[in-house]
Amino acid sequence: MARASTADSTSIGKHSKELVLRLYRTMVLIREFELKAKEVFRSGRMPGFIHVYIGEEAVATGVCGQLRKDDYVASTHRGHGHALAKGISARDAMAELMGVVTGCSGGRGGTMHLYDPTVGFLGSNGVVPPGILIATGAGLSAKLKGGDQVAVAFFGDGGSNNGAFHEGLNMAATWDIPVIFVCENNMYATEMPFAKATKNTNIASRAAAYGIPGVQVDGNNVLEVYEKTGEAVARARRGEGPTLIECLTYRWFGHHEGDPGVAYRTKEEIAAWKARDPIQKLHDDAIAAKLASEQEFKQIDVDIKGELEDAAEFALSSPLEKNETALDHVYFNPAAD
Repeated sequence: MARASTADSTSIGKHSKELVLRLYRTMVLIREFELKAKEVFRSGRMPGFIHVYIGEEAVATGVCGQLRKDDYVASTHRGHGHALAKGISARDAMAELMGVVTGCSGGRGGTMHLYDPTVGFLGSNGVVPPGILIATGAGLSAKLKGGDQVAVAFFGDGGSNNGAFHEGLNMAATWDIPVIFVCENNMYATEMPFAKATKNTNIASRAAAYGIPGVQVDGNNVLEVYEKTGEAVARARRGEGPTLIECLTYRWFGHHEGDPGVAYRTKEEIAAWKARDPIQKLHDDAIAAKLASEQEFKQIDVDIKGELEDAAEFALSSPLEKNETALDHVYFNPAAD
């Protein structure tokens, strides 16, 4: 991985080496997956288009690092990182991006509809931001069943101005539903700067309107995201209701692959955020704290690159669904005819 950050080992020492390497591995997996997806897309072999998550890896990693397999996650159009962090394999995710039968949605969903209930991943979504309501419903289901599962809704800063934000947070707060609302504030909704879309740019402060905790964190510090998510998850499992977490982060590239991302952002702004690489930060902090060695990090890098080469080869060699299955999984109510 590229290295370009200053170290800060002030809090890393209270975490185990095992955790730090696990979080590092997940972030590198997401980064390398997206780089490989960009490569395949640009070769003309991937259908449709993609929204990559590069630069925001610490959010998905830190949040999902606190979840169990049976907890729920509802995602967004920029959902590859969430899917990988929650447990969908690189092979299954890459195959779904290719639209082939071995994909996690059987090739029928593509980049914005990754889905795997076996790991609690309730789907990425091309609409803004229904994941808030999906996760709220999943959390309500868990509560009614008497379990201690929690649900997480990922959404962007643009989604915080959508009616679903109010409806979801209000319902979850009123009924003490075990859901964590995670806003990935990357400062832009497509090309719209967040400051031009609202007067109150502190999304975490909006939690006060619903009587729930609101926390703003450095979304490029995976350990800070992990710690604050842990507090929110514990609160939800105790039956104390939802938490809103705003993660300040940045996407390095355009809104989608093919968008240069520079017409509405300066090169200096992009460079400044790249210098705050979340993967680099964890690496440097761990080295400074003598918690892990350079060789251990390099080995993870090598292993992940091999895993992604395998995932791409698997996806590119898998077949498309046969034409005669086009109506499979299409349901209707005969009584309505």
